[in-house]
Amino acid sequence: MKIAIPTDSQSMESTVCASFGRAPYFLIYDTETKDYAFVANTAASGTGGAGIMAAQIVADQKVSALLTPRCGQNAADVFQSADIKLYRTNTDSVKDNIEAFVKGELPLLADFHAGFHGRNRGGR
Repeated sequence: MKIAIPTDSQSMESTVCASFGRAPYFLIYDTETKDYAFVANTAASGTGGAGIMAAQIVADQKVSALLTPRCGQNAADVFQSADIKLYRTNTDSVKDNIEAFVKGELPLLADFHAGFHGRNRGGR
């Protein structure tokens, strides 16, 4: 199964990025073969709609699941349309979250924020 995780750097030692739509990269990881690649999030520097554009970048990678700490409603709608399940990460470590996912220990992400829409992205 192919999964995606928003990351702060292009390394398996990276931390999970706290902001899905503004993550610099997405790790695309195959849980069966353990092959992986990083995809640049070209939506991260956009002025608006980053979550929707980032969701499309991830959906284009043909993943079955996204592991993320949070997600906006508009991006979640893109994932729902693409039949991609969303799981809430439980630590900052990419490796730990992959391991927890494979073991079936990550909960589904069920609450989505409205998005930041031009507000300060640093706060909540």
